[in-house]
Amino acid sequence: MLRIGIDLGGTKTEIIALADDGRELLRERVPTPRGDYAATVATIVGLVNAAEAKVGAGRTAATVGVGIPGAESLATGLIKNANSTWLIGQPLRADLAAALGRPVRLANDANCFALSEASDGAAAGAAVVFGVILGTGVGGGIVVGGQVLVGANAIAGEWGHNPMPGDEVARPSCYCGRAGCIETFLSGPALAADGGAQSEAAMARYEQRLARALAQVINILDPDVIVLGGGLSNLERLYDRVPYLWRAQVFSDVVATRLVKNRHGDSSGVRGAAWLWPKN
Repeated sequence: MLRIGIDLGGTKTEIIALADDGRELLRERVPTPRGDYAATVATIVGLVNAAEAKVGAGRTAATVGVGIPGAESLATGLIKNANSTWLIGQPLRADLAAALGRPVRLANDANCFALSEASDGAAAGAAVVFGVILGTGVGGGIVVGGQVLVGANAIAGEWGHNPMPGDEVARPSCYCGRAGCIETFLSGPALAADGGAQSEAAMARYEQRLARALAQVINILDPDVIVLGGGLSNLERLYDRVPYLWRAQVFSDVVATRLVKNRHGDSSGVRGAAWLWPKN
């Protein structure tokens, strides 16, 4: 079976085609038509059709999974909570299915990242995985027993819009309309505004905040593995310092949860979109 995954980002749209054994057959990126919903749908459809023409000869139509920077409302089927705001209120999955003539599976991009790393990445074989995106924004996804946990409100894993725990002097405003969200402290722009990764004081504050925020996740979810993705996952010092710091906040005598770097890098989200259609 040919699996196609799409990672619909705010600035780029990426496609991947995977063989049944996970081998990468094709991967391409094009600019996302920001602000234009109809053009966004057309871009995805064009990418899928072109990919099938290149690698799908002699095969049945590929499965298609799409990762988006938001979620599909379980009540209406319309997109919500998307920082790519032109998607909000649109029936994206239904429109793509109609244009492609087949079912399409849709998931939050952080869920796709978590699924990729749980399937054949840094957390392969783990029963409970929490995938973390530390980039322009802060997102999270949960995989249990190899399946994405969506939740009753389609917001499972959205830890970036919980309040940052601890006594913070300032509580910055967030695009979501609240103040003091974890995202406003742990995103790439937040670290840069605080002095950047070259500042030892700023990094120490960042590590303390990340440890406090992840300790809350451990206390609630108790995952086997937490996988970091996004640009800030390349800060190697996080993998030693944060597990040391979170011990003071986790409600346990020992903490067995592992903090690891992603295996698939920038391609992890798009691979996870393809794996929304599992082998079974």
